Amino acid sequence: MYSASMHAEFYLEDMIMKLDFLFLSNAILFGIGLAMDAFSVSLANSLNEPKMKKSKNYLIAAVFGIFQGLMPLIGWFCIRTVASTFERFHKYIPWIALIVFLYIGGKMILECFLSKEKECKVEELSITILFLQGIATSMDALSVGFTISDYVFCFAIYEAAIIGMLTYLISYIGVKIGQKFGTKFSGRASLIGGCILVFIGIRIWIKGVFI
Repeated sequence: MYSASMHAEFYLEDMIMKLDFLFLSNAILFGIGLAMDAFSVSLANSLNEPKMKKSKNYLIAAVFGIFQGLMPLIGWFCIRTVASTFERFHKYIPWIALIVFLYIGGKMILECFLSKEKECKVEELSITILFLQGIATSMDALSVGFTISDYVFCFAIYEAAIIGMLTYLISYIGVKIGQKFGTKFSGRASLIGGCILVFIGIRIWIKGVFI
């Protein structure tokens, strides 16, 4: 006779089977793909501010990691509860990213051209701007909620944790690379950083609207 204990045993076996190489490899590929924008923005931030404190390095990586980890869970929750509302909001995501990055990157570029000095004026990255960057770069991760909508909650947590940890690591690498080249290029590195941010905004917009 089929019992509750047998059901629990089958459920546990099903979970173990799903937590296999395919699941982990998909999560890692998602994590690396989603972290590329965070890497580029981290690079741009440290190009603009190469002498930032070590604690700020960790903060930048942590903010991007947390947002990239949270967004798939938010997407998963929305698909399972308010799917129609989420789908209507989804079309505005590329526009939000475009506005945020055009504003931040454009401001950096404009300040370079308006500066009367040979080097661009370096403006320290504020918490507000960092959080805006974290939201804008992680908007794509909301779409992961579509792909994992059939997962039980614990699997969605595993996926989000892997994405978040990979984003943290890749973002931190981006910060360190940016610091190295930012020091080498001196103040003009902020111009490069601004161009990177503008490019990212346009790329996300094109990908979301036309592809």
